[in-house]
Amino acid sequence: MIEHTTHIRVRYAETDTMGFVYYGNYPLYYEVGRTELMRSLGIPYADLEAKGIILPVTKIEATYYAPARYDDLLTVKTRIEKRPSVRITFRYFIYREDTLLNEGTTVLAFTDAEQHRPLRPSMEIENLWNEYFNY
Repeated sequence: MIEHTTHIRVRYAETDTMGFVYYGNYPLYYEVGRTELMRSLGIPYADLEAKGIILPVTKIEATYYAPARYDDLLTVKTRIEKRPSVRITFRYFIYREDTLLNEGTTVLAFTDAEQHRPLRPSMEIENLWNEYFNY
């Protein structure tokens, strides 16, 4: 398993008229979490795109447990729990202190930017997965 932690401060523009983070903003927090996880592995999205690889989201799920509010400091824990192949699944856990506020999952597909067809990650990335997954 791979896990990375990122912190995000809720901005006023991310809240709704009730003062809670608007539900549609959680996928933005997921994006920050997965982008930073990939960067921590030495695979920044910008480098992938420069090589003609994009990672579109093909599936998203979210469960909301409690609201976040303006100026809350959120902790986004992002995980890759199983070895990726053409698809990569990220799990997210968003906390305010010790309270779990939101849990989500996204599935992305390694895709050729020109042909828009799925592709396997490079050997460099496959070798990186070997460091974390023994199967």
